[in-house]
Amino acid sequence: MEYIYAALLVHSAGNTVDEESVKAVLSAAGIAVDDSRVKALIAALEGVDIEEAISKAAAAPVAVAAAAPAAAEAAAESAPAEEENKEEEEENAMAGLGALFG
Repeated sequence: MEYIYAALLVHSAGNTVDEESVKAVLSAAGIAVDDSRVKALIAALEGVDIEEAISKAAAAPVAVAAAAPAAAEAAAESAPAEEENKEEEEENAMAGLGALFG
């Protein structure tokens, strides 16, 4: 994860995200740099518009957060019905016990 953060930091500083800049950030943070991981990250980022990826990632939690209140509301509406069913079951059970004793 720190490799991605390093690439984002380099990008936010307005510099080109390349192996040397990512290695420099990681080294400055005191992280032992794995060259193969840096190369894999740079290869994965080739052709990616980082600004667009950030904006899509920022919009995704908003969509999920907007759906959460609707789901909570639906669950709240079903809760009273469940309570009524439990009360009816208890009443039926009591009636059944009364039948045992005549």
